[in-house]
Amino acid sequence: MAESPRKIVHVDMDAFYASVEQRDDPALRGRPVVVAWKGARSVVCAASYEARKFGVHSAMPALSAERLCPQAIFVPPDFTRYKAVSRQVREIFARHTHLIEPLSLDEAYLDVTRPTSGLASATAVAESIRAAIRQETLLTASAGVAPNKFVAKIASDFRKPDGLFVVRPRDVLAFLAPLPVERLPGVGKVMQRRLAELCIARVADLRAFDAGELERRFGRYGKRLHELSLGIDERPVTPDRPTLQVSSEDTFERDLTLDELVPHIERLAAKTWAAYQREVNAHGRVARTVVLKLKTADFRIRTRSLTPVERPSSGRELADIASALRARFDMPPRTRYRLVGVGLSGFVDRDSFEAQAELFHLR
Repeated sequence: MAESPRKIVHVDMDAFYASVEQRDDPALRGRPVVVAWKGARSVVCAASYEARKFGVHSAMPALSAERLCPQAIFVPPDFTRYKAVSRQVREIFARHTHLIEPLSLDEAYLDVTRPTSGLASATAVAESIRAAIRQETLLTASAGVAPNKFVAKIASDFRKPDGLFVVRPRDVLAFLAPLPVERLPGVGKVMQRRLAELCIARVADLRAFDAGELERRFGRYGKRLHELSLGIDERPVTPDRPTLQVSSEDTFERDLTLDELVPHIERLAAKTWAAYQREVNAHGRVARTVVLKLKTADFRIRTRSLTPVERPSSGRELADIASALRARFDMPPRTRYRLVGVGLSGFVDRDSFEAQAELFHLR
């Protein structure tokens, strides 16, 4: 007997940090709010929908946001408040299932195949969750319902803000077919162009392309792309999955030398540091190890890492350590690189780390 498909809900709070600020300060409502510290190295944590109309989005440099929207109101992030609201939302989730996989403070996957609340369907669960969030936090959330995580996440974005979109198992293929390939996880601008060279612009094109040829061209990711085009995603919802690494990477328009990587390492370090700060504030865990990843022009992947005595305390320090790691690559001087990534790993509980550091210092 075939196993019935999972029922997955992806819940995503709408412009979460900015919405909390607008909720708590009536003067900010209806105005373009950017949650970020002002400064040359600051990045945007969140932008209200009023600011997004000007092209402002999270993870972009704060200076860029200021240029795009000079009238924006910059508000420094208050993660204590955001975490408190996130706990409220998590308690609402827990009324329906124990299978909750948080992705960040503002979004999570829920497996409601067998909801503990006794509601008749995954759609009913999603509606109940959204109503409770609105009533108890005075905020809105969007949700996607689907037979797997990948499709549910795409669906949650379909009727933002404050929307619900349901993709039933029988409708998955039709739902995915017209979508541009950049909606698939892992398809950035460079991969999008490489697929366009093969006349693949939409998921339907990808589905029709020879699966073996995709794998020959793109390795394991080519196989994954074909599976995604068919709506296949077997990943289970994993409660309280610990973060193993926070990283950012980029593929270049042209292959670069080792020396030419420095500005890209600095840019990616700033992006990684912003994501890392969200992880620290959300879960209280700190990273000790810096990782530099390179992919050569002939697709060989190499990584080098360093666990310094003092863990990085800023994006600048992270960039400096990552840049220094270039010296540990024993590749020929003429080697060209098509991708670089900067990451932080070796996560530990902040309190225990600080206690151990103090003991070590006392010795």
